[in-house]
Amino acid sequence: MFRGKKYQEIAKQIDKTALYDPKEGLEFICKTASAKFDETVELHVKLGVDSRHADQQVRGAIVLPNGTGKSVRVLVFAKGDKAEAAKAAGADYVGEMDLVEKIQKENWFDFDVVVATPDMMGVVGRLGKVLGPKGLMPSPKSGTVTPDAAKAVMEAKAGKVEYRLDKTNIIHCPIGKVSFGADKLFENYSALIGAIIKAKPAAAKGQYIKSCVAASTMGPGVKMNANKQL
Repeated sequence: MFRGKKYQEIAKQIDKTALYDPKEGLEFICKTASAKFDETVELHVKLGVDSRHADQQVRGAIVLPNGTGKSVRVLVFAKGDKAEAAKAAGADYVGEMDLVEKIQKENWFDFDVVVATPDMMGVVGRLGKVLGPKGLMPSPKSGTVTPDAAKAVMEAKAGKVEYRLDKTNIIHCPIGKVSFGADKLFENYSALIGAIIKAKPAAAKGQYIKSCVAASTMGPGVKMNANKQL
């Protein structure tokens, strides 16, 4: 894969054989980020589980202490008082069948998070094939199927992130922007790693966190010593 000069120069400064102290690793990422925009910092955590087995799934959601630095557009499926409460909490779109039809007919996806009250799941279920592959399907596990839609909206706006294993047993999750600085990124990092450790399945055997790599949007990965996170 071709990489630009800046990327290669930064990559040369990384000791590929070392596991960086998380705070030092994040400081390095902030110091060397060179893009003209505020890069997102992502964490990639490989776990010693097999996601093909139902009892080894790792999934959940957490509100990062310092948010993600991203403005989040929230769509809510609710009716009556709950719809009004969601609007008051700052939801960008609130509706019922009208929004289902808009998504189906217009291929409309101008939103980042979908929240639904349990009584609306019969309607929202029709969108499973289009929302599922995009990671937008509401779920009780991530707190996006809930009677308290207003609270879910506020959490999403405050910087709630969902973490889940992909097919290769890796969790990919943003922990903020380079402009946050290393201290705030480290607080978010610690909160996320802490949540992943708490979510360890009982069926998981051997080493749980196999590797942990942080990287900015345009930068190389920095290997972290995740066992030294807290």
